[in-house]
Amino acid sequence: MSDHPEASVVIVTWNGLYHLQRCLPALRDQTGVRFETIVVENGSTDGTADWIAREYPRIVLERLDSNHGFAAANNIGFGLARADLVATLNNDAVPDPDWLHSLVQTAQEHPEAGSFASRIVLDRDPNIIDSAGVVTDVLGIAWDRHNAEPVGSDEGGEVFGACAGAALYRKALLDETGGFDPAFFAYLEDVDLAWRARWLGWTARYVPEARVVHAHSATGSEESPFKTFHLGRNKVWTIAKNHPTRALLMYGPLLVAYDLASLPITMTRQRSLAAVRGRLAGLRALGRVLQQREREAARRRVAWENIRPYVNGPSWPWDIWRRQRRLRQAVVTDDPRTASDAR
Repeated sequence: MSDHPEASVVIVTWNGLYHLQRCLPALRDQTGVRFETIVVENGSTDGTADWIAREYPRIVLERLDSNHGFAAANNIGFGLARADLVATLNNDAVPDPDWLHSLVQTAQEHPEAGSFASRIVLDRDPNIIDSAGVVTDVLGIAWDRHNAEPVGSDEGGEVFGACAGAALYRKALLDETGGFDPAFFAYLEDVDLAWRARWLGWTARYVPEARVVHAHSATGSEESPFKTFHLGRNKVWTIAKNHPTRALLMYGPLLVAYDLASLPITMTRQRSLAAVRGRLAGLRALGRVLQQREREAARRRVAWENIRPYVNGPSWPWDIWRRQRRLRQAVVTDDPRTASDAR
């Protein structure tokens, strides 16, 4: 760690000692870049903080007394960062040795861009992509670009936004936007940030050379009630805060129809009302969120026409079904260590 880091890497962890024992050695072995590591410890009970203090005394360790959530804890880490470039890295992600260097180099080559997405591949099959940036469509459906597709189907270049599981942000972007919305707690906070950054004129790029291996949903297990609730709630908030009025007027009925049609399928498959509860929680807070929308709209510097090329048209139902089916097949695991249910 240098006194003058080129990058700051923020890792948020909650009861993730097992994952950090793989993540931190790989991060320590990064080459070609001076960086500092900041771990925000979200009130774990598995001895994480004491282990880090003993094994990695040079890491900046911020101990929180309770689980503040992924979004708020990252913001705390952002506030501690000394570099002009700040990376986020999930505790269950293992970066290649040149991961950070590739991101920093691309940031130097593209000063117009504010965020940079990594090539995230699946731990159980590194030939399968977990994320190549984030995508959203005019119906408010967001997903990981090239998710569950083979490596090689992804190309570098401009994308809508970065997946916060392994991303690089300019500190100026984080300062201007305020970082992640802490009310989101976890999930879709990176999509919301991508929208707000886009409205302020920031762009995003995908860097396929920056590779990390990720244990998908190892902290908030795939299709758990916790994850389903927060995805449903935060989807409502992301749309209400960020989608342009013209798109809402044009696609609003189809947006509602798609969402209502998806609920019985999700409830039947999961045998849970979490999807409904999440959407109701989102609607109950709509007044506050619409006030946020009004404040953010007053700050926008670009028109919808500038963002529209990076927002997909309406997803066909069969495309949604195929994406979700591929994902469920790709992340099946019997490892009991992936069963914890909150970040």
